[in-house]
Amino acid sequence: MSKLRRQMSANTPSVVETKSLISIKEKTGNLYESIAIIARRANQINVTLREELHNKLEEFASHTDSLEEIHENKEQIEISKAYEKMPNPAILATQEFMENKIYHRRNNDNDLFR
Repeated sequence: MSKLRRQMSANTPSVVETKSLISIKEKTGNLYESIAIIARRANQINVTLREELHNKLEEFASHTDSLEEIHENKEQIEISKAYEKMPNPAILATQEFMENKIYHRRNNDNDLFR
């Protein structure tokens, strides 16, 4: 099991819980900046999970085009079900952000004009 999957299965709820916008804003001082950080992390998590799932399902892929050889593979179905039960990447990213597990930094605005 990957590090990310272990982290997700540890204590992350798979349902959406309401969060205080004030507590999200307090982390950076700007609500929109906080949401942008969460969104970027959610995209990273999503890409990682998608690659991991495709790599695992690739093991079961048949490279022939014959319709007769297509059948249900129980291991493939179980892997797909396990990934469907995982929490949404946005939920994971929000939890990481609230627990200060995401490193982020603000670029200096003066650097943009050099």
